[in-house]
Amino acid sequence: ENLQAVWSPDTKLIAVLTSSFYLYIFKVQFTEKRIQIGGKQPSGLFLATISLLLSEQVPFSSKDLVMSNIVCDNKHMLVGLSDGSLYNISWKGEFCGAFEVDFHPHDGNEGTKLSLALDNGLSSGAARGGFPSNNCLSQRSAVIQLEFSLSLRLLFVLFSDGQLVSCFVSKKGLKQSESIKAEKKLGSGDAICASVASEQQILAVGTRRGVVELYDLAESALLIRSVSLYDWGYSMDDTGAVSCIAWTPDNSAFAVGWKLRGLTVWSVSGCRLMSTIRQIGLSSVSSPVVKPNQDCKYEPLMGGTSLMQWDEYGYRLYAVEERSSERILAFSFGKCCLNRGVSGTTHVRQVIYGEDRLLVVQYEETDELKILHLNLPVSYISQHWPILHVAASKDGMYLAVSGLHGLILYDIRMKKWRVFGDITQEQKIQCKGLLWLGKIVIVCNYIDASNTYELLFYPRYHLDQSSLLCRKPLLARPMVMDVYQDYILVTYRPFDVHIFHVKLFGELTPSRTPDLQLSTVRELSIMTAKSHPAAMRFIPDQLPREYISRNHISSDLLAKEPARCLILRVNGELSLLDLDDGRERELTDSVELFWVTCGQSEEKTNLIEEVSWLDYGHRGMQVWYPSPGVDPFKQEDFLQLDPELEFDREVYPFGLLPNAGVVVGVSQRMSFSACTEFPCFEPTPQAQTILHCLLRHLLQRDKSEEALRLAQLSAEKPHFSHCMEWLLFTVFDAEISRQNANKNQISVPKHSTNSSLLEKTCDLIRNFPEYFDVVVSVARKTDGRHWADLFSAAGRSTELFEECFQRRWYRTAACYILVIAKLEGPAVSQYCALRLLQATLDESLYELAGELVRFLLRSGREYESAATDLDKLSPRFLGYLLFPSNYRRQSLDPKSTSFKEQSAHVASVKNILESHASYLMSGKELSKLVAFVKGTQFDLVEYLQRERYGCARLENFASGLELIGQKLQMDTLQSRLDAEFLLAHMCSVKFKEWIVVLATLLRRSEVLFDLFRHDMRLWKAYSITLQSHPAFAEYHDLLEALEEKLSSNASLEGK
Repeated sequence: ENLQAVWSPDTKLIAVLTSSFYLYIFKVQFTEKRIQIGGKQPSGLFLATISLLLSEQVPFSSKDLVMSNIVCDNKHMLVGLSDGSLYNISWKGEFCGAFEVDFHPHDGNEGTKLSLALDNGLSSGAARGGFPSNNCLSQRSAVIQLEFSLSLRLLFVLFSDGQLVSCFVSKKGLKQSESIKAEKKLGSGDAICASVASEQQILAVGTRRGVVELYDLAESALLIRSVSLYDWGYSMDDTGAVSCIAWTPDNSAFAVGWKLRGLTVWSVSGCRLMSTIRQIGLSSVSSPVVKPNQDCKYEPLMGGTSLMQWDEYGYRLYAVEERSSERILAFSFGKCCLNRGVSGTTHVRQVIYGEDRLLVVQYEETDELKILHLNLPVSYISQHWPILHVAASKDGMYLAVSGLHGLILYDIRMKKWRVFGDITQEQKIQCKGLLWLGKIVIVCNYIDASNTYELLFYPRYHLDQSSLLCRKPLLARPMVMDVYQDYILVTYRPFDVHIFHVKLFGELTPSRTPDLQLSTVRELSIMTAKSHPAAMRFIPDQLPREYISRNHISSDLLAKEPARCLILRVNGELSLLDLDDGRERELTDSVELFWVTCGQSEEKTNLIEEVSWLDYGHRGMQVWYPSPGVDPFKQEDFLQLDPELEFDREVYPFGLLPNAGVVVGVSQRMSFSACTEFPCFEPTPQAQTILHCLLRHLLQRDKSEEALRLAQLSAEKPHFSHCMEWLLFTVFDAEISRQNANKNQISVPKHSTNSSLLEKTCDLIRNFPEYFDVVVSVARKTDGRHWADLFSAAGRSTELFEECFQRRWYRTAACYILVIAKLEGPAVSQYCALRLLQATLDESLYELAGELVRFLLRSGREYESAATDLDKLSPRFLGYLLFPSNYRRQSLDPKSTSFKEQSAHVASVKNILESHASYLMSGKELSKLVAFVKGTQFDLVEYLQRERYGCARLENFASGLELIGQKLQMDTLQSRLDAEFLLAHMCSVKFKEWIVVLATLLRRSEVLFDLFRHDMRLWKAYSITLQSHPAFAEYHDLLEALEEKLSSNASLEGK
């Protein structure tokens, strides 16, 4: 049985170790013969011949040892053994001997070495170095995994007791054990697997606790962060220990498999991108137990994950379930279209690309985000699978897409693809990156024959050699590229920056091919020991729009060459490079993505004009603004972190909508289909507004007019009210914190003596009708002790109440009652509540009226104690101040003791309610009467007893039946429920006229029978009335049934 295998770095050899301790080395040679999978054209796969070069038993075969995985460099392989040693084998089949990790330090500064074996077999005890008690590894611990990074020259040795050792490998490689030095232990001693991301210089370590720990290998292997499913309600009891970790080929994400259940994919900054484990509530302590025989959709990898592997391009993750090796599960993934490496795209068009399709986020007129699935032409993708590069034009209306060869364009407005007409031209293009320069698409092309790179410039209206505008040879393979207006940035290794200026001579139209020329305007060669750039973007000088119009700035000045650019390095460090003098200024670290927003849009509706750039990392979203100081990019003058800009940790941001002022992210959702065994994983777009951050920034800089204009542009957006509320809340919360800090005599920054930020914020929001709702909503979210400070800036609570009352915004006005009671006293609040009660009854807002009644009853009894209770309660909404059960049903009977104790305004409540009840009863508005009684807890029984001969009296049965039938509309369920409610109350007061009418409408024959058998005179009158009116013909069947029952009852009584 084959146990372990490894490819040589040049992929020409394969080494295999078997269970019988034999080593096989195979040579793999690819032929020129293509494999035809389907269709007329052959695929990109070639047949290979495999020949055996070596077959030999390993020297440690008699030791009955267990082998770990194999790691290798160009000349040698290492395999770990269960006796704790490492065995060295060359690719030529030479067995170089075994050695063990030695943690005996030779001096204070030098790393410790590994002891070399004496012979070609295992190392002897005498060859093993001494181990200090605090550093030595257990000599009996087996090596269970090796992890080797050729580029970082680091070897990681994992032992069965959970110890993980980091070893430095010299330039000599794995050939000599003396060149391998053990440096330090990592983790907390419970490691169970590890995986290194060489590009990111991060080591991911899986533990027995079910947690994955990430270590920064560029910073002495410091622990960066840990990720787990604990925050999603799953503990180690549910998932078990981590069983395997697999990084994507580009090291941007990693998959984690657990021993007992499921797998999850995380981004490098800790965003949960995908999980096979069903989502449960965050408050849950652990996951619900799912039994195999339960009638529910099957969950993938329910028995745990044993192995995982990404494909070559990172589009598919293959996984094998524990104890189920007969099948392999494949999960398909999409990549977010970002500004990384040689490709550049706009942030206004969000695209996810899979191996054969695009998922385009569309911003609907209803302000909803939807995903459009865009299939590539079969003629192209079948020949050049998979998709490798995607770039959107600056306006987001055109997409450039490339696979292994060629290039195609998509017009989003016209919904049409543009392809090369000549397939031979398409085959000559091996695209390594895509950029847009206005209406021109730039292709970074690799020429296989000469091993060189070039830039190709094609107009978007025609893909053909005859329309090629320019061909620019490059010095080497570019690391990163960017475009801003007419300038192109190209960066080579190690860090050589070249900037070209593009000049177009002639009109760019299909009728003619203009001349395009590139001139080098700047070259920088920067010496640095930092990691390589992952992305670079031009930073244009920020000039406010009003400054441009006021000073008549020329278009030539606006189009001048940018003097700065932003650099994101592969280790997440974000810095600003001055292109004039080559100075680089570090800004922040742990950044995964960034978007330059300044100078990117000329539209008047751009809401993020004031922002320089945004970035995203494990801290969340950071918004960067230009500084008001002399140096516009002085780091300490930046306003960076906005804690309230936190996305959910399962929403991955990948674009912006400047006109809406939102960041667009994507999260995974599960859906189920009857035709599939497993659930479907669906990417779902999410939106996070940043408007409140932008407005606060402008107000802090005394730009109230700009803030008002920005708010006016957003006023029609559905999230506007929420943004205003969040803005006022954050400003007010900061003001409270500042006051508390002053009380505690903590040194805090001094604020301007003019107008406070709180006042400026209120002045801004006051321009919009949402102001009244926003202010009282913020009051509900804060402690009542601070209301005076809020309303000193926002305006008197009584004035705000009056404005709402005049505008008939009664629900908002009701929310101010509590504030008025706190700030203005009980008498004022009771007066306002009485006025509002009458108005809400007139508008049939009975639930709100009920809240007001309960407030008035409570405030009428010992207001002092009630005010104390108010201080203790969180004033979220007036309706939360409910009475205990004995108050909710309390009668307003003037004879009751409780009523005698209450103040005069309670009598006003009684009069208002009774007056409204009489109004409804007189007009026979019975559905409203029911809603009124239920909403206000009005005592209908007591009222009916008193008004039996008043407004509640029915003068005529026939007219009453007809009128009430029309009012109640008995064909609807709610009307029937209302009639039942009234019937129950009429029966309790023995109101015969109403009982007969309502029971007839409800066809309640048992109620009518019980009534008529004791009053035959009433029965005769009832029968005559129904028979004499043609309008009551529908009740004749009810009449016959009653007559039969009464006759039968009379005969029984006669016997």
